[in-house]
Amino acid sequence: MFPKKDLTGYSCDVPLIQPVFAVVVIQSETETSGMLALHPFRWLARIKNGGLVNQFFMALMVTIPVLNFGMLMGWQSPMTPLLQDPGGPAPEPISDETISWMASITFFPPIFCGCLVGDLADRWGRKTTTLLTSLMLVISWVITLFSLRPWALITSRAVAGLACAGCYVVTPLYLKEIASDNVRGALGSLFILSQNLGYLVVYVAGDVMSFGAVMWLCTAVPVLHIFAFLAMPETPVFLVKQGKFKEARAALAWLRNTSVEDKKLEEAVQQLEREEEVAKSMTKASWKSIVQDKTTFKAFRISLNVMLSQETCGYLVVLMYAGSIFEQASESISLKLSPNKQTIVVGVIQLLGSIVASCIVEKTGRKWLLAGTSLATGLSMLALGAWFYVTSLAVWLPGWLPVLAMCLCIFADAAGYQPVPYVITSELFSFQHRGMVTSFVSSVDALSDFLQTKAYDPLLKLLGIHWVFIMFSMVCFLGTFYTVLYVPETKDRSIEQIYAVLEDSRKKEKRKDAEVGKQTSRL
Repeated sequence: MFPKKDLTGYSCDVPLIQPVFAVVVIQSETETSGMLALHPFRWLARIKNGGLVNQFFMALMVTIPVLNFGMLMGWQSPMTPLLQDPGGPAPEPISDETISWMASITFFPPIFCGCLVGDLADRWGRKTTTLLTSLMLVISWVITLFSLRPWALITSRAVAGLACAGCYVVTPLYLKEIASDNVRGALGSLFILSQNLGYLVVYVAGDVMSFGAVMWLCTAVPVLHIFAFLAMPETPVFLVKQGKFKEARAALAWLRNTSVEDKKLEEAVQQLEREEEVAKSMTKASWKSIVQDKTTFKAFRISLNVMLSQETCGYLVVLMYAGSIFEQASESISLKLSPNKQTIVVGVIQLLGSIVASCIVEKTGRKWLLAGTSLATGLSMLALGAWFYVTSLAVWLPGWLPVLAMCLCIFADAAGYQPVPYVITSELFSFQHRGMVTSFVSSVDALSDFLQTKAYDPLLKLLGIHWVFIMFSMVCFLGTFYTVLYVPETKDRSIEQIYAVLEDSRKKEKRKDAEVGKQTSRL
C-alpha cells in the first residue's frame, strides 16, 4: 500500500492509482461482508452462551398462566352480548347485575388469599404454586363449560380469583429468581406483556370463532401448561433455601446454559448459599422485622405506593369506556368499528406497549420509565376529561382527539406504568421478605380493583365522566412526582446497593429535618 504522499504529493499515472484503490476497496468490501456475515452468528452465540435463550423460554413458560388469566378477563368483553342475547348459548339472558358481579368478584378472593399464596410459595415452592394456579384456571373454565347459568358464571369467576392471586404473587417472584441481572427488567416486564397478549388472543378468537370453540381454546391453554410445566425446574433461590444445593446448581446451570463445573456458576451458587446462611442467622422474616428496620420499611412504603398509583390510575375505567369513546368519535369522523373490532384495536395497542416495555426497560432503567409513562398516562387522562367536559357544554371538538388520548393512555400504561411497579417490587426485597411483601401488595391491589369495578357506575353518575378522568389524571401526576422524588433506580443493582441508596436518602432527610428544627428553634 502506498504512503499518502505518493498518491497526493506526486504526479502519477491513473492506471497506477486505480489498482491501488481497487485493492483497498476489494479488501474493505471483503472485510465488511465478512463482518456482516459473522455478526448475526456472534450475536446468537452471545445469547446462547449467556443462557438468555433458556431464561426467556423459562419466563414464557412461567407467564402462560398470566396469559390465560388475561384471556379470562378479556373473555367477558366479546362474550357479554352473546350471553345477554335471548337466542344465545346461555339458558336464560344474563342480566347486567350478573355481568357486574362477574367483573368484580374475580378481585375479591385475592384480597384475603394473597398472603396465603405467598406463604405457599415460600413453603411448597414457586413451581408447585404455579401449577396450582393453572389448576384453578382449569377448574374455572370447566365450570363455565358445564353451565352458563348466573350462579355458575359467578362461581367460575370466584375460582379464577384464586388463580389471580397466584399470577400476581408467584409469577413476579419466579421471574425475578430465574433472571440474570442484565435481563431482570426485560423478563419481569413479560408479566404484563403476557396478560395483554391474552386479552388480544381472546378478542380475536371471539371475533372469528364460535362461542364453544373459544371456550375450548381457553380451557386447553392451562391444561397443556400443567403437563408442560412439570418438566420445568424450580428456582435456584428456593432450592438453596431448602438446602438442595446440588439441584440448585443444576437448575442454575441450565438457566445460564453452562456446565455444572463452571467457575462463574460456582460463585453464583456460593453467593446464594452465603445469603441463605445470613438469613438463617437472622430472626425469621416477619412484619415486625420489616417495620423495625427503617430502610426495609422505606422500601415497603415505596413498593406499596407505586403499586397503588398503578392500580388507581383509572386504567380500568379507560378500558371500560373505550366503546363509548369509539362511538362518540364515529359521529364526527369516519371511524365505524364493530364492538369486537374496537376491543381488538385496544388489545393491539396494549400488546405494542408491553413489547416496547420489554425492549427498553433495561436501557431506560425503572425509575424514569415509570415516571415518563405515568406522566403520559396523566396527560392523556386530562385530555379525555377536558374533551368530555367541553363537549358537554355543546362546544364542538374533533372526534379524533379522545381516540388519540385513549390510545396514548393505553399505550403508555402498558409500556411502563403497569409492568414496572412489579419489577421494582421484586427488586426491592431479599427473598426472605419478597414473598410476604408481594402477597400483601397484591391483596391491596385486588381490593383496589374490586372497589373500582363496583364503584364505577355510582361514581360516574355522581361526578360525571369528565371529573372521573380528571381525578384519575391527578393520581397519575402524583405518582409521577413521587417516583421522581422517592423511588430509587434498581436497574443493575443488588439489594445491598439499593438499600445503601435508601439509607443515604433517609440520612439526608434526617439532616434536613434537623436543620429545619434548628432554624425553628432560632426563630
